[in-house]
Amino acid sequence: MNEIIYAGRHEMMLAVNRHAHESWEFVYCTEGSGAFSFDDRELTYRKGDVVIIPPLLPHANASESGFENIHLNISLPTFSAMEPIIIQDDGNHFLLDAFRAALFHYQCSRPEKAIFLSAYGNLICCYLAAYHQERRRSPVVEEIERDILEHFDEPDYELDEYLRSLPFNYDYLRKLFQKEMLITPHQYLNNKRLQVAAEALVAAELTSVSVADVARMCGFREPLYFSRMFKKKYGVAPSFYVQSRQRNNNAPILNSDLMKVPPQKK
Repeated sequence: MNEIIYAGRHEMMLAVNRHAHESWEFVYCTEGSGAFSFDDRELTYRKGDVVIIPPLLPHANASESGFENIHLNISLPTFSAMEPIIIQDDGNHFLLDAFRAALFHYQCSRPEKAIFLSAYGNLICCYLAAYHQERRRSPVVEEIERDILEHFDEPDYELDEYLRSLPFNYDYLRKLFQKEMLITPHQYLNNKRLQVAAEALVAAELTSVSVADVARMCGFREPLYFSRMFKKKYGVAPSFYVQSRQRNNNAPILNSDLMKVPPQKK
């Protein structure tokens, strides 16, 4: 866990094309500012922010004035989030020091390299978990998230019905959830279903499970609707997803964790 499998740096840039990673990506903005764009939202960041991006989530990075960053890919982090989030470093810049040290040890050829990378991976995840605790969410938002995670794989799950059963105004709950989670409850539900479906499709390659079976296992009633939503998020149809990943993994790129993703269609 917390294994740093790649570390890199972007010098002053204006944009990074749409792509995804098979592992978690942690991006520390060392200079400038900009915005990460996802299929359903945009996260603006500035110097001192760490953007945390879950696996298999297509994203692009752009800035009008330019940005610099250190980016790490970490396998099985003990700190993670269901959706992309931003955490700000403190005034002592402990996270910046840790990111710089991780980059240095990743690029060096010292025999103790693996030991240092493991130590810094653990340290960074501990820092982020501690800083994240300071941003506690409202109890009702945590309750909604918990209910979604418990029932997302049920095709008969009615999120609207659940929200209306709570002792709050429906629109108020939706806006509060979006304010704290940076995404609506229904987008959160769909993203969770699609994320699990992507993982299930890889496992299904070794079994006889069909795309329709995967759709139902992840809470989608209609395989056709599932396929349409999956292609919108990942750029390829579910039936070609595994082959697409394999082609990207065989491409001659420095970061073998990187998956190129076609631009989102308007």
